[in-house]
Amino acid sequence: MGDNVPQGKPCTIDPRAVVDPGASLDEGVQIGPFAIVGPHVRIGRGTVIGSHSVIEGRTTIGADNRIFHFASIGAVPQDLKYQDEESFLVIGDRNRIREFSTIHLGTEGGGMETRVGDDNLFMAYSHVAHDCRIGHGVILANAATLGGHVAVGDGAILGGLAGVHQFCRIGKMAFIAAGSLVVQDVPPFMIVQGDRARLAGLNLEGLKRKGFGPDAVSGLKKAYRILFRSDLSLAEAVSMVRAEQAMPSEVEELIRFILSSERGITR
Repeated sequence: MGDNVPQGKPCTIDPRAVVDPGASLDEGVQIGPFAIVGPHVRIGRGTVIGSHSVIEGRTTIGADNRIFHFASIGAVPQDLKYQDEESFLVIGDRNRIREFSTIHLGTEGGGMETRVGDDNLFMAYSHVAHDCRIGHGVILANAATLGGHVAVGDGAILGGLAGVHQFCRIGKMAFIAAGSLVVQDVPPFMIVQGDRARLAGLNLEGLKRKGFGPDAVSGLKKAYRILFRSDLSLAEAVSMVRAEQAMPSEVEELIRFILSSERGITR
């Protein structure tokens, strides 16, 4: 491997793997049999690459990730507008990318970069398309699929076979039920389900698990009733919620998300 392996804990590279001499591997990286690592790939400390996986493109992977066998990371986008521009994929730390998952490079139309944060779980057959932005602590269950330019907030969960239309945003701590088809922005802290997806309530179980306090939960419940279960227009409901004093920060985040929506809000 020459100079691309640093001093320190040695890398473990199966002799049946194909690792380009131009790849950069930090200490303690493990690469399994029949894996392929391309010339522009950078892999951080302690990351494990499973057998038969392919890591290519201008891809940077952080520390202590686990990429399972047959995953495809950094392939060119499934976008007919893509013209081999030098785009990028950046993946953070401690992610788990399971079997047959796919994460693609960015495109010129999306800032040239797909970005994945830390501590995420991508279950088998999940797909992250070009120019997506994934936060921290996100879960994509089996075969969940993100179209291009989708943004997913911290702690969001997408159930199995859920699909998200391109350019949609999934808010922080949102829960997308299995099999849902999302075509508009999903507000933070909410549950949606169905084809086409509709709101089904607050993600109360998720809030409980993450330790949100009673003031936050109470404020979100009240905001939910006004925003989504009253006869007011969304603009009128937002004005009513904003008129409340001592609004919890979680409600403020919900309102900011709604007001910044370009695709419309799932209701």
